[in-house]
Amino acid sequence: MLAFSRFRVAPEAEASFVERAEAAVAFFEFRPGNISATLVRNLDEPDLWAIQTTWENVGSYRRAYNGYEAKMVLVTLMSEALDEPSAYLDPAEVGDNLPRGE
Repeated sequence: MLAFSRFRVAPEAEASFVERAEAAVAFFEFRPGNISATLVRNLDEPDLWAIQTTWENVGSYRRAYNGYEAKMVLVTLMSEALDEPSAYLDPAEVGDNLPRGE
């Protein structure tokens, strides 16, 4: 399972964002079921960043957001992510896939 959280970051906020995003990546790396976590920057739009994570399964991804430490490290940062779907899975595993809100 892949998750992409994308962010628009103003140049003056970049240093703070990178510090917080690197802390989130470090947090994810030690969660059960995490395969990888990476902070990446877009090649064409320098203000566009993403945290890309790979998980053994959907449950591991969802459980990574539970608990006090997750709230302290992730909540503020992830509230700044672009409002878009972020979780992806192999089409054969998705099953019936309905749009949000249906």
